[in-house]
Amino acid sequence: YRLVDRISVIDTRWTRVTMLSSGLLSRLPSAVSSGGWLASLPARSYASSAATPEVAGTLPTIPPFDHTPLPYDGPSKEEVMEMRQKYLNPTKFLHFKKPVMIVEGKMQYLYDETGRRFLDAFAGIVTVSAGHCHPKVVDAIVKQLQRVQHTTTIYLNEQIALFGKELAETLPGDLKNVYFVNSGSEANDLAMSMARMYTGNYDLLALRNCYHGASPTTMGLTAHSTWKYNTPQGFGVHHMMNPDPYRGAFGNDGKAYAADVKDHILHGTSGRVGGFFAEPIQGVGGAVSLAEGYLPEVYKTVREHGGLCISDEVQTGFGRTGSNFWGFQNHGVMPDIVTMAKGIGNGLPLAAVVTTPEIAAVMKDRIHFNTFGANPMCSAGGRAVLKTLIEDGYQANCATVGAHLLERLGALAEKHSIIGDVRGKGLMLGVELVKDRATKEPAAAELSVIMERMKDMGVLMGKGGLHGNVFRIKPPMCFSKDDADFLVDVMDVAMSEL
Repeated sequence: YRLVDRISVIDTRWTRVTMLSSGLLSRLPSAVSSGGWLASLPARSYASSAATPEVAGTLPTIPPFDHTPLPYDGPSKEEVMEMRQKYLNPTKFLHFKKPVMIVEGKMQYLYDETGRRFLDAFAGIVTVSAGHCHPKVVDAIVKQLQRVQHTTTIYLNEQIALFGKELAETLPGDLKNVYFVNSGSEANDLAMSMARMYTGNYDLLALRNCYHGASPTTMGLTAHSTWKYNTPQGFGVHHMMNPDPYRGAFGNDGKAYAADVKDHILHGTSGRVGGFFAEPIQGVGGAVSLAEGYLPEVYKTVREHGGLCISDEVQTGFGRTGSNFWGFQNHGVMPDIVTMAKGIGNGLPLAAVVTTPEIAAVMKDRIHFNTFGANPMCSAGGRAVLKTLIEDGYQANCATVGAHLLERLGALAEKHSIIGDVRGKGLMLGVELVKDRATKEPAAAELSVIMERMKDMGVLMGKGGLHGNVFRIKPPMCFSKDDADFLVDVMDVAMSEL
């Protein structure tokens, strides 16, 4: 596996390329060179203006990394697959045609059961912020486990109080009241209730192409048919035109999209709304950046009609965008409620709703309780994650490496016409694939082929968008320039094979 770790497995497609480039094809028996095996290979439509690399030996090499994975002595991949199919709910889908079994992780790398190392470009779906098994985080969790793991908030414990204080200090203005929960769906569910109770208005606004959760309530807030079951949901939720600079009707004209929000409030609601939800960069929707000037205009309109403004920072928070610690700061706005999850815990079940003391006070009228939210173990881990991200300069790293990666992906787009758009900020980037740049027809099938090939060469990618045609590049925030170069070089090879 050490050899595999360096150059990846060579499949029949590379064998064919090698023979073609070296002239060996002319020496094959005529029955083979004129048909047979060669003729049976699928026809390829090359979207690249450059030739495929000539020899398999030029495949990109994963950057060196000083870590030896522990020996794996668990059940085989086949046995795990059998147990999964027999005992787990069928909604648990696998990411690749030929699945990878991950048994260990270290910083920005993952290891399979054979010890092979992969570059993680998706961070457990934008969740691993500080890095897999970061020693500072692991140490804090272990120390807390040796004292007390769980108590709930009916008792005093220093960890949750300290975590609330330290988290609130990262937010501007009067956003100083924290309610800890376990997931992004829970956080947005609670924010929906808070907004409605505080304003006395029921109607909520969100964007088409957004994702805010999959609970019965937040499923209605989400605007992807692929994530919505045919069950009652979405009462009182209105989905606005998406301010997508690439596919939207008004291009990058944020004010034009914002005018549609005001028009909808006047025609589709009582004229009073409870709140407006938006991700500063849409995550599941395919790393879609919002049109310039959109959020300031919409925040103004929503407040004029009695609503609160909620920023979903589940994916954009904690410095991932590079330029600011929170995604909303990139738009020059101040939300009334901020929801967060994923990167807050580096993999721990941890999320939060942060708002003002005035808005938070609406919760006092009834009993509201979360059994596991920020228990001592999760709080200790979350505190270590936050401290590591701040003290070790992760935001600056996202800015530097993200800018380098964005530049390299832009150059790749000039070479491969299958790339329709490259977008994002910091280490929250998207590469949208299209069959034709003029029609922008989604190239979902092609993306799946490229993603599978990249996996074979050692890079684990994410995908998103309604049609599944967008690469979501959102790695652990310790990602390096060498990692970025390896990712782009591997993507280049995979696209050249189409």
